[in-house]
Amino acid sequence: MPIGELKVANTPRLQGENSRHARLLADVDGVLPAIIVSQATMEVIDGAHRLRAARLHGESEIEVSFFTGSEADAFVLAVHANTTHGLPLSREERLAAARRITSTHPDWSDRAIAKYTGLSTKTVAATRDCLTAVESRLNKRVGRDGKARAVDSSRAREQAAALLGARPDASLREIARAVGLSPATVSDVKARLSRGEAPAVGRGELQRTDSTTALDASGAGAILDSLRRDPSIRSSEKGRALLRLLDTGVDRRTREQLISGIPAHRIPAVAQVAQMCARNWQEFAAQLASLPQHSI
Repeated sequence: MPIGELKVANTPRLQGENSRHARLLADVDGVLPAIIVSQATMEVIDGAHRLRAARLHGESEIEVSFFTGSEADAFVLAVHANTTHGLPLSREERLAAARRITSTHPDWSDRAIAKYTGLSTKTVAATRDCLTAVESRLNKRVGRDGKARAVDSSRAREQAAALLGARPDASLREIARAVGLSPATVSDVKARLSRGEAPAVGRGELQRTDSTTALDASGAGAILDSLRRDPSIRSSEKGRALLRLLDTGVDRRTREQLISGIPAHRIPAVAQVAQMCARNWQEFAAQLASLPQHSI
């Protein structure tokens, strides 16, 4: 790919490129590994020093491997790549990266973030505690899933609705970041608007949603067992298909086991698909909640 079309940005290195390391790479006799580039932005995710070395060599092109995913996931990949090879990130840089990843991926476990930043689980937990303390001073509440949300989100939902109308091409994450909501909540606002409903959740709906999200794993398991025993569900092909889908829930221990088996370069892709599935389930739940009780 032409070197002139590439940009170096969004790097986890606080001091930018290390010119000495780039010159050492320029002296290497042989072909260096391909750099990783965001296909959407042409920004270098991993390989800024190799790109600098190619420029020092007077090269006009460089071998690249394209990445497709969000900016937040690209940053995770950049951090992980720079903790496993090349010039290692300093402890200060890894701590800064952990703070950023904790903010953009608040539902990730401390162990998962530790794996990608090269820090200990205790250090990541301490970082999360510091962020939680700051968020609480900003009139936000951190739920059991680790996500910080506004105590009263009705105003933020209205702002999200206005931004969705003004910026139809913006991603859910961009809108969420602008108004202080989670991408899932912005997705719910978008779904409500498409149904002609108000962006803010009504009191009755809020109570019903809270009772659903308050279920722990054992409570959800008991409900699923009840559905499996219900003849009106399991006696039809559609009902059995629904049960198979509902039976694919992933608990915390299983999540961590699955995460540990995902290759680093495929993590953003898996996360993107998982987020899409989560949004689909949330829209499905919202649609069910809007039906009359006798129709459910």
